[in-house]
Amino acid sequence: MSSTHATCHELEAPLQFDVRPIVFVVDDDISVRESLELMIRCEGWQPQTFSSAHEFLTRPPVLVPNCLVLDVSLPGLNGLELQKRVAVERTDMPIIFITGHGDVPMTVQAMKAGAVEFLTKPLNNDVLLTAIRAALERSQVALNLAAEMRVLWNRYSSLSQREQQVMALVVSGLLNKQIGGELGISEITVKAHRGKVMQKMMAGSLADLVKMATRLRLAPAVITAA
Repeated sequence: MSSTHATCHELEAPLQFDVRPIVFVVDDDISVRESLELMIRCEGWQPQTFSSAHEFLTRPPVLVPNCLVLDVSLPGLNGLELQKRVAVERTDMPIIFITGHGDVPMTVQAMKAGAVEFLTKPLNNDVLLTAIRAALERSQVALNLAAEMRVLWNRYSSLSQREQQVMALVVSGLLNKQIGGELGISEITVKAHRGKVMQKMMAGSLADLVKMATRLRLAPAVITAA
């Protein structure tokens, strides 16, 4: 790795709730961990280093942009095996692989599984920093989408069971009269429920409501009326 300026000024003390991006590093070589830690800190990010996959997995997920710089060859659980775990348990965490002896099949496997980059040692700092920036941007997008989905699910959960039934029939394209026939309620009652649905879901139009239902992947309504 090209050398990092040893006199990089220490960043100011982090706030109680530090929202700076976190770059996790998992490598069993302490010299690599220390070098990357300094470089990451000098960029204004939070470094967190681990010597093994198992040690890393004890760290709970975070809600700030983050990524993982991961050595392929690790004691115990190796990098490719850890990648499979991360893909399931930490979907907002992009991975940058580093290795001292990569080969084509290994690279292909890692990239097919979603790795941002696969770099060989000795590392080029500029290339690695570019990869980390891209990974953190990807993480930010994933976190934003997850936050939006939580808000959407909270709105949907606030609907009563009847309102959820009405919403399902509305987004299926039924008119109020048809919905009343399906549910055995009056058209006036359907209108009242429909208004509540639009209000609670904060939908400005039927098109908005349909988009929300699509994002929530709600099951299509079972329509029995002729």
